[in-house]
Amino acid sequence: MAVILGMGNPLLDISAEVTQETFDKYGLVPGNAILAEDKHQPLFKELAAKPDVLYVAGGATQNSIRVAQWMLQEPGKTAYMGCIGEDEFGKKLTDACKKDGVDCKYMIDKTTPTGACAVTIMNKERSLTTNLHAANNYKVDHLKANMATLSAAKIVYSAGFFITVSPESIEMASNEMLKTGGTYCLNLSAPFIVQVPPFRAVLEKTLPCCDYLFGNETEAQAYAEAVGWDTQDVEFIATRLSLVPMAGNKPYRKVVITQGADPTVVAIRGEVKKYPVIALPKEKLVDTNGAGDAFVGGFLAALAKGKDMEVRPDRAVRASRAARVRESFPLRCWSAWR
Repeated sequence: MAVILGMGNPLLDISAEVTQETFDKYGLVPGNAILAEDKHQPLFKELAAKPDVLYVAGGATQNSIRVAQWMLQEPGKTAYMGCIGEDEFGKKLTDACKKDGVDCKYMIDKTTPTGACAVTIMNKERSLTTNLHAANNYKVDHLKANMATLSAAKIVYSAGFFITVSPESIEMASNEMLKTGGTYCLNLSAPFIVQVPPFRAVLEKTLPCCDYLFGNETEAQAYAEAVGWDTQDVEFIATRLSLVPMAGNKPYRKVVITQGADPTVVAIRGEVKKYPVIALPKEKLVDTNGAGDAFVGGFLAALAKGKDMEVRPDRAVRASRAARVRESFPLRCWSAWR
């Protein structure tokens, strides 16, 4: 059985370089992620018509699980659940996961197309616009039918985007980890998750069962503003989130907030430590799409191996690992196809 289980929204990323005109036309914001409205629908066709378009097996949670599987280098150590359509895009997602060694347990919706995400890239920064389609139709009954996989997992992870789809599944998974002593991990994922009251309510209901809470500085600051904390200080926000009481006998929550090239903030039991980021030379940066997902994937893999938060690979190991990354995941951390 898999050690790490991911539950999320499987999407086909449609990625291409665009100009400021496209951002202005569709009201896009660099670094942001939104659900597509009617006005955004032409964007998907515009990207697909571009000569540099890339189709990538995506969805935040699925990205992280594929990276974790690659880093563990042992087939079947990860599993993934989500809903796809019975179409070519769904087949591509299935093939990509199986090729990577992920035990994908998709729910199949025969009446709805597989979800897609328009990844618009400008000056190496991305903005995400998502048509959930089939991903939006995941049902907790599918999770109940796969309880053996959930119960056997040592770590369960969902990006916050899954909150918009199946709060019942999040509740069941987090409570099951409480019963089994497993580790439950959640990601803030996007400002709108914490800004929309019903979504934030699910997050706050889940926090007592959440062992690791991930996010970036923008999402953390959006949360503080949404709940009326009069601060934009990331360390303070992480500290308060780490002190939300835990359920049962769970240990204190670890809150991990990334800040791009600035040090990552980790708050545990109200105490903060900052970890410097190993900078990637600008000339090697393709774009920022999936950077946070890849970070979480690596984190989950290390967690599955029992690594300590303080672990620092020596320079030789880092160099060797970086070389393998370049060879296996051409600067994007996962395979893509045109």
